[in-house]
Amino acid sequence: MPVLEIRDLHVTVETENGTTPILNGVTLTLRTGETHAIMGPNGSGKSTLAYTIAGHPKYTVTSGSITLDGEDVLEMSVDERARAGLFLAMQYPVEIPGVTVTNFLRTAKTAIDGEAPAIRGWTKDVKGAMSNLRMDPTFAARNVNEGFSGGEKKRHEILQLELLKPKIAVLDETDSGLDVDALKIVSEGVNRAKEQTDLGVLLITHYTRILRYIRPDFVHVVVKGRIVEEGGPELADRLEEEGYDRFLEAGTPVDA
Repeated sequence: MPVLEIRDLHVTVETENGTTPILNGVTLTLRTGETHAIMGPNGSGKSTLAYTIAGHPKYTVTSGSITLDGEDVLEMSVDERARAGLFLAMQYPVEIPGVTVTNFLRTAKTAIDGEAPAIRGWTKDVKGAMSNLRMDPTFAARNVNEGFSGGEKKRHEILQLELLKPKIAVLDETDSGLDVDALKIVSEGVNRAKEQTDLGVLLITHYTRILRYIRPDFVHVVVKGRIVEEGGPELADRLEEEGYDRFLEAGTPVDA
């Protein structure tokens, strides 16, 4: 059972005001087959955690560790992390002009598996996954995310998730910008991937609405770069009713 372990993680970022601490000692263990929800107010460090796991160069780990099956993730390049089984669905997926969805997916699959997938089976898999996500088949010939709506970009992220079959998926606010129908379709895709591969999911969100479709096993509340409370699905329900005020100092702006 693959395990992602984060131990006492401290992360900084350079801003116009100098070096700014973002994560201040995050500890978390995620096993395949589990779904963990990371919740908290704006600016609490949730997305920083996601991008640090993925290897974004903007963020500097000053202490602590991240391991996957005992291997030091922080010593891996971004592509090595992907090949090891880590996947990031971005909050704001980028456009890649000149690269079609078909070529992108097959190139990524080849890089991860070490060999190109057989054309016939791969084509069938892509068409089936696109159909499940209700994606227009013509999108396969379009450039990656170019001219896609917000919902189409998010569905393309989940298309990658289903086809690349990682061990651990970090979903950074996948629900943002989605209407009710798109949210349900995207959530079904995540649940399908988990059922097929025993995927471990680290789901970062502000709101509980996606948790109605992707039920978490564990909920972690992050405030000011620390996990301040942990629990099961009932904790998310409590946050829906009470918000985050009880974790913040009186008068603190919610987006601070």
